[in-house]
Amino acid sequence: MTSGPAVIFFLVVLLIVAIIAVLFLLVSSKKGPRLNVTRYQTQWLAIENSVSRSNEASWQVAIMNADKLVDQALRESKYKGQTMGERMKAAEKTWRNPNHIWGAHKIRNQLAHEVNMKLSYDITLRSLSAFKQALKDLGAI
Repeated sequence: MTSGPAVIFFLVVLLIVAIIAVLFLLVSSKKGPRLNVTRYQTQWLAIENSVSRSNEASWQVAIMNADKLVDQALRESKYKGQTMGERMKAAEKTWRNPNHIWGAHKIRNQLAHEVNMKLSYDITLRSLSAFKQALKDLGAI
């Protein structure tokens, strides 16, 4: 007769474990669609490999392409917004270092809108580092 309470206890524990497992699956599935990591890694490596210390034009192109790649990941992750800035804001809880990614995006905007924008190799590398971290934060690479 002692097996009756043991069976009930076992069933209750099993039910609790099942509820926790279902809750975990529900919470983890809200992160949005999975991104094609291989495709993003390939594109990212192409951006990194395009940067030449002796070619200033390559710095600008790399920053522009990195910014586009992050925006593509934001869109595919279903972040809402008309502009990349709005999508970045929607993803603000995703960023490990929000100031870093915002700074890189602002440099991209300066390159796109200011004719006399001076870019250094060091700023290029720091910007690319921020974009790379953003892609990691989004689960793209």
